[in-house]
Amino acid sequence: MATKSDNNRAWLFVIPVVVLVAFNAVVPLMTVVNYSVQETFGDNVFFWHGLGWFEDVLRSERAHAALVRQLAFTFTILIIEIPLGVVIALTMPRKGVWVSVCLVLMALPLLIPWNVVGAMWNIFALPDIGLLGRLINGMGIDYNFTQQPVAAWFTMVLMDVWHWTSLVALLAYAGLISIPDAYYQAAKIDGAKGWAVFRHIQLPKMKRVLTIAILLRFMDSFMIYTEPSVLTGGGPGNSTTLLSIDLVKIALGQFDLGPAAAMSLIYFLITLLLSWIFYTVMTKDESR
Repeated sequence: MATKSDNNRAWLFVIPVVVLVAFNAVVPLMTVVNYSVQETFGDNVFFWHGLGWFEDVLRSERAHAALVRQLAFTFTILIIEIPLGVVIALTMPRKGVWVSVCLVLMALPLLIPWNVVGAMWNIFALPDIGLLGRLINGMGIDYNFTQQPVAAWFTMVLMDVWHWTSLVALLAYAGLISIPDAYYQAAKIDGAKGWAVFRHIQLPKMKRVLTIAILLRFMDSFMIYTEPSVLTGGGPGNSTTLLSIDLVKIALGQFDLGPAAAMSLIYFLITLLLSWIFYTVMTKDESR
């Protein structure tokens, strides 16, 4: 019996893209590595510094505090956005004209540039002229995100939830509509309803898309910079100075290229490590 042979010629079209992406990634990375092990006093003169910048960053209380704030922000939005996105996906219609309407409405926040999102919410949350600020203060709650750390954190989290929950909802919805009707018919015959259908049919079928959603939201939120930078600038004080904002302050504000390069490499490795942990934990049952 004749067997179908594999055709690997498609790789010829992929190789140029891989080479281009690798070049665009390796050259900046090697530049950062070069800065991370050297010291400069200007005039483009460099001196070997070894691992000194890495030791300084790892011992820095400032870096530790920024990392804690970054982790707190990331896990807060994951706890909120993943369940909320699934709930929204479950309530979206499966058939009819309202499907297109819901999909367009869900996609709208994702189309807005990140700096515009930060500027929108900055105006929206101002206590004097912003709709949100005036509404909260009108309820008798003292709210001023420019002066109160708790209010700044609340506004920053709310902004991210508004901006990115749609992504989770769309991915979860894609997983839901891919479930064949036969599963629901079998569940109906067995008398399964509500939570049982979600627990044994919908959630397992959404596992792959939810894995993608969690990984994407983790990496995006852990490396977020533009929105909180425009919204709060890291303030009040350093209360919303995430790791990304602190890195930019060191690199561009203080122009300490060596510590900034070392910090960016540590930042990169932490992101890779946590992403690998997330992926390993979420896919461990599939490897059995």
